[in-house]
Amino acid sequence: MGVILEIAKIVLIVAGAVLGLCYLFQSKLIFFPRKIPDQSRALFKEHGVRISSHGCELHGWFVRNRDSVTSATSPLVIYYGGNAEEVSDSLSEAEKIRRASFLFMNYRGYGDSSGRPSEQGILADALTVFDWVVAEHGVEPKDVVLMGRSLGSGVAVHVASRRRVGALILVTPFDSLTSVAKAIYPFLPVERLLRHRFDSLALAPAIDRPMLAIIAGRDEIIPNPNSFNLVNAWGGPAETVVVKGAGHNDISLYNAYFREINRFMDSIF
Repeated sequence: MGVILEIAKIVLIVAGAVLGLCYLFQSKLIFFPRKIPDQSRALFKEHGVRISSHGCELHGWFVRNRDSVTSATSPLVIYYGGNAEEVSDSLSEAEKIRRASFLFMNYRGYGDSSGRPSEQGILADALTVFDWVVAEHGVEPKDVVLMGRSLGSGVAVHVASRRRVGALILVTPFDSLTSVAKAIYPFLPVERLLRHRFDSLALAPAIDRPMLAIIAGRDEIIPNPNSFNLVNAWGGPAETVVVKGAGHNDISLYNAYFREINRFMDSIF
């Protein structure tokens, strides 16, 4: 009996240590900041912008369409990247979206943005960035499309819950980070451990703006049910496109990706 008790103690100590490490270092398991490639830095240099937000200096790029950004023929797309994405990678593909102007900002700690990433900080920054572009460039909120990919879908939903935007495009979205983590780590009490929750499901029913969800048919990171949970809870018009064969990270390489984005944008503007 004594041996069994000693083994049980060791197991409990090890389990407690594992849980403690998961709690303390979860930010490093969620956020993966990337630096700006030299090629992107040179290519988009003339479009660079810097915005002060809650003690951080955020860096990104504002690319104006030839038409006026406030025109109904030229909406503004504000893009929110994934957890391991430096957004200039996606900015290089933005020209495939017709008639739009673009604002691509790196999260705090990513690219040339200062600070350390956290849910609270990223969401606060997103509202600051939105308010900045509306005031600085005379953009009407109704002409803004929030486009969030993966983790960025949670940022886009948060902004839409607090600002009256035109529409949303959510790429490989999820219902909540807690729900996704439970699917990946069913043996951990993630509800108690997780500090960065990005709970889009709680916000979705109150958002009545049009939304397009683009889901990867072979998404190996976010299970499809987690994406459909968000779509089904959406309070406004919601369209869903499943890109068959696409994975979480290669979905933008499929022809259907930009074709459906342009179709949706044309239907809204």
